[in-house]
Amino acid sequence: MGTPERREEHRVKFERGFDVHIMAIDGTWRRACVLEDVSATSAKLTTKSSIEGLNLSEFFLLLSTTGLAYRRCELSWVNGDQMGVNFLVLTGKKKKARPVETGVEG
Repeated sequence: MGTPERREEHRVKFERGFDVHIMAIDGTWRRACVLEDVSATSAKLTTKSSIEGLNLSEFFLLLSTTGLAYRRCELSWVNGDQMGVNFLVLTGKKKKARPVETGVEG
């Protein structure tokens, strides 16, 4: 029996996954992942190598090989080699990041 789906927002699931990378904000580390599913505010990834010891409070999810398509993220949860990420947006003059809001009541 699988874990019940708690998310109420529309999610796009990829049958074979989509190859992506996560990367530190300062570029000091980068890891290959598979994008399993995505919504307007979050995504589920499967990591291809260890993420132990990495600062995952804020990082980039690179959606293209050139790095031109990306989302700023924060770690939501980890379960084995899978992880959930929430997308962040920059706000205010000091460029502070906050979670994306969809306006959907839950």
